[in-house]
Amino acid sequence: RTSLERVLHRVFAPAQLDVKLADRFGNPVVPREWFMVPLNVIDEAVARIQDGTITQLVYDPASARFIRAA
Repeated sequence: RTSLERVLHRVFAPAQLDVKLADRFGNPVVPREWFMVPLNVIDEAVARIQDGTITQLVYDPASARFIRAA
């Protein structure tokens, strides 16, 4: 579970939402679990997790698709 989360954070890092919110006490919170990714890319990510190829890729927000990781 931890390894999968680490992979997903690496793959989708370029699409991480950059936002700061206030919690109920007014303290700033920066969520790190939110990503701006189209549903079709999520579907592809699930398929690539299943076939083991997700580790070779990174998400490119400019083209809204996966590219080979450097």
